Amino acid sequence: MSALKAHIAHLLSAALDALKSQSNLDFEALTIQLERPKNKAHGDFSSNLAMLLSKQLKQNPRVIAEQLIANLPKSDQIAKTEIAGAGFINFFLADAAKQYVIHHILKHGTEYGQHQHGQGKKVQIEFVSANPTGPLHVGHGRGAAVGDCIARLLEANGWQVTREFYYNDAGAQIDNLTTSVQLRCKGIGPDHPDWPEDGYRGDYIVDVAQAFMSKQTVRADDMQVSANGDADDREAIRAFAVAYLRHEQDQDLKAFQIQFDVFSLESALYQQGKVEKTVQDLIASGHTYEQDDALWLKTTHFGDDKDRVMRKSEGGYTYFVPDVAYHVDKWQRGYERVINEQGADHHSTITRVRAGLQALNIGIPQGWPEYVLHQMVMVMRGGEEVKISKRAGSYVTLRDLIEEVGCDATRYFLAARKPDSQLVFDIDLARSKSNENPVYYIQYAHARICSVLHQWQGSNEQLSASDLSVLTGDHEIALMQRLSEFPEIVEAAGQELAPHIVATYLRDLAADLHSFYNDNKILVDDDVIKLARLALINATRQVLHNGLSLLGVSAPEKM
Repeated sequence: MSALKAHIAHLLSAALDALKSQSNLDFEALTIQLERPKNKAHGDFSSNLAMLLSKQLKQNPRVIAEQLIANLPKSDQIAKTEIAGAGFINFFLADAAKQYVIHHILKHGTEYGQHQHGQGKKVQIEFVSANPTGPLHVGHGRGAAVGDCIARLLEANGWQVTREFYYNDAGAQIDNLTTSVQLRCKGIGPDHPDWPEDGYRGDYIVDVAQAFMSKQTVRADDMQVSANGDADDREAIRAFAVAYLRHEQDQDLKAFQIQFDVFSLESALYQQGKVEKTVQDLIASGHTYEQDDALWLKTTHFGDDKDRVMRKSEGGYTYFVPDVAYHVDKWQRGYERVINEQGADHHSTITRVRAGLQALNIGIPQGWPEYVLHQMVMVMRGGEEVKISKRAGSYVTLRDLIEEVGCDATRYFLAARKPDSQLVFDIDLARSKSNENPVYYIQYAHARICSVLHQWQGSNEQLSASDLSVLTGDHEIALMQRLSEFPEIVEAAGQELAPHIVATYLRDLAADLHSFYNDNKILVDDDVIKLARLALINATRQVLHNGLSLLGVSAPEKM
């Protein structure tokens, strides 16, 4: 929380202690809640503490509010307090308290807004985790943007974050990929009667086949695979195709300015015996049974609507079984907190994976891991939906968007809406240089400030020593109030795993800056006013920079 909010909470806590002492009552523990009223007439902060106490004290909350106010320690930062409605206590800040935020921001710079709520605890965030069967599509892009922003937010809130990418490099889709590449190696295309119904038809399959037949070497993360050019060697084709497409996805992510700390492979879970061990442990737990030549997990014991098949009658495991093994591995690596950012189509997996983890009875808490699910993205251009990519064939790729509108706009647009809401990505809007384009609007605010500071050519020391008491205009006060909210925004966005909160805040902050700029001349003859206003916009520049950094978006000095 912001320093001002923490200060008022401390004052209320002191008043509550005094009230306890006076009444000789042992109150139940209460969390002091403070909100910023939407109506400025209701002050800068408001508390419902008196209303929370009314049941325990069996008194009118307005009477309790009067007692709390009477016991508030004196503070130069509070201009006045008022009782409103059923018993809300409204706090009005002194001008000096509002102005203080500017020097506070200039002092802390890039650290302004950060917290230590995570206390350095470890958290692993898994996101993207695309099958290595083709280029990353726009849905993967949304997961990449949201997941990386969540990681940045948690780091800003004091967590030690590990970013992880899990490759589903085993199963039917990899078999289909192998078949598709092998047929292309033999000169057989999608129009041929031998082409499988589930085959991959994009032009990128031709690229993979040509690279394999020309005996290229490809490197992806910690693996290097050399092609032997033998179209009949199915295993060699499989290994090369997976490595080739992993490398392609790595390039997509690099273009999107996203880096991972750990890459995990589904195939490794099988090779290391972790899937089989998990299955045997589940059998030993007593939560499985055999029926119709299949092995079932009693997921209904853990909230599922029906039991689920683990091992099919033909012997293969269903898709959620290696997911359980993978999350056991995460737990054993010491991650007490794990967050999975995935597409909404993974919704049905959540209950099954958690059920498997609970059935193992190895100390994993209920509700672990956490999930953030994002909805589909519709790409529009010229008022019409864009459905396919020239390269991928059947879908719009992440690289397509980056090449169309740039990395900054792509990241912002994909993270700016609540993940569980459907998103329309308007290419024309993202490319436009207008106030309707939120990325341009926010970045222009930053560049506008940089231009004024460059024109001034003064020093930060002058701004840090400036007299801020002259900042009393409506636009100045509104801008200072918005700046003071930033730590609360970072805290809330981190707690709710919601990057869109930051995106919305930045647009509001940019609007406040533009309103102030349009109504106030900054480089005036009066040095006191000039330095104060320069300090204000420099603090605004810093917060815009800090907020954009949380979204992985640049803060340009020129536009």
